[in-house]
Amino acid sequence: MLNIQRFVCNPLQENCYIVSDDTGESVIIDCGAFYEEERRAILDYIEKEHLKPTHLLATHAHIDHNIGNDTIYNRFGLKPEVAAADEPLMQRMDVQAQFILGIQLEQPLPPVGKYLSPQEEVTFGHHRLVVLPTPGHSPGSVLFYCEEEGLLFSGDTLFRMSVGRTDFELGSYRALCNSMKTVVAQLPPNTTVLCGHGPQTTIGDELRYNPYLQFE
Repeated sequence: MLNIQRFVCNPLQENCYIVSDDTGESVIIDCGAFYEEERRAILDYIEKEHLKPTHLLATHAHIDHNIGNDTIYNRFGLKPEVAAADEPLMQRMDVQAQFILGIQLEQPLPPVGKYLSPQEEVTFGHHRLVVLPTPGHSPGSVLFYCEEEGLLFSGDTLFRMSVGRTDFELGSYRALCNSMKTVVAQLPPNTTVLCGHGPQTTIGDELRYNPYLQFE
């Protein structure tokens, strides 16, 4: 069984997840911690639960999902893992910080440690997350899917009754619609979806009510 702790971070209310099992091994997904109290809360949780972070994962390369990567790198030596198609965005975090958050980065964020491949399995403890590419919100947007637990970390690809915006740099509405049809809609209806912003949902509810998942 997975233990999941959510931290709502930064001015855009981004969801960072720490996912662990009974081995203590854990992955950190979308570390968007910006304020000092957010960074401290994440580190305190890891210490209190005696966790061993093994992967720092990013569903995509937007600044609000990565601005806390330096905190994880400085404490645990982990570098972010992201899809290769988002490399151009990872190289422009300073520009994104100004455009999306209206701030200047005080120090460079850690470089990418690994580029994730489609269908790659990220393992920790007794569990695995499968990388499912869903381009659209960004060219390298991915889902992290744990089939055995029926869990999906959707980043900004899928929200409750909505989808991620596509008007940011390198976004594509056409690609996002294709991802909805060929990837998201193919997942089991009872899958719990943990989104990059806002509340959780299920694939079944989204297939019934999300206008972006209604196909002719």
